[in-house]
Amino acid sequence: MAWPRYDTCRKQAEEESLLVARIVRAGEAKDLGLRGRVSKEIISGANGSDSVTLRLVEIPIAAPDDPPRKPHSHPDCEECIHVLSGRGVCCTDDGEQKVGPGDTVLVPPRQLHFMRNAGGSPLLLLCFFPVSDLQSHG
Repeated sequence: MAWPRYDTCRKQAEEESLLVARIVRAGEAKDLGLRGRVSKEIISGANGSDSVTLRLVEIPIAAPDDPPRKPHSHPDCEECIHVLSGRGVCCTDDGEQKVGPGDTVLVPPRQLHFMRNAGGSPLLLLCFFPVSDLQSHG
């Protein structure tokens, strides 16, 4: 059996008002301008998601005169943080845990937390939230 061509499937989906998979290119991610890190929102309600937010976060090597990062929380949603590269420390009100490439952190709602770079290269994270509008969820 031969698979139908993509353009045929897309046309049929559009005619039937179905959602189709969407590719978000690296240059389309929105830079959030957050202090102490580069945070790019790849997916959220702002670009069509109904129920998720996905961010790529880069935390640079800390300079001696950099102000410390401050903890934050999300009042009614979890955050899943996957370490892509670099070495860091996950800081919560329960303590500190070292993290590295391949590690994943699940932060429950309302828990104060932040990630700190503890290595010699940028700490690159993929952060997932099960809500499409993180602003309304903290």
